[in-house]
Amino acid sequence: MRRLLVGGTFWMTSLVAAHSQTPNLLLFDADHKTFIGCLNCSNSDSGSVCNKYGDNGSKYANDSIWYQDGDFGSRRSNKSPWNKYSSEGPVIVDESGQFYGRFTANKNASDRTQIKALNQLADLVADGTELDDARNLFCGE
Repeated sequence: MRRLLVGGTFWMTSLVAAHSQTPNLLLFDADHKTFIGCLNCSNSDSGSVCNKYGDNGSKYANDSIWYQDGDFGSRRSNKSPWNKYSSEGPVIVDESGQFYGRFTANKNASDRTQIKALNQLADLVADGTELDDARNLFCGE
């Protein structure tokens, strides 16, 4: 677990560093209709996937990637980034609509994001890491 904690700090640091000049990276469902959360917003931002008290960061909210029984958090759901076989995982866009790829554990998805930290996170969860542990790593908690 110690190795994962070091890796988690690296992930978050590299995500923020790689996109320090980029607008907020936003997650939407495949149809771009349901907002799932902001990936690089402050942990206190109400829409952040790291705000555990907000709808998008809670492990109990239906539209959260951290809710293991929800459409966006279940490893079995086609809408989840954690499903290795899905082609319908969430899409990443910025505030102007620029597309950054699909957030998915499906390594064969042609539109999988090029953001290494997110691919590592998706792969880690898809391979069995508990969502609480992954959330803590990604969010730096």
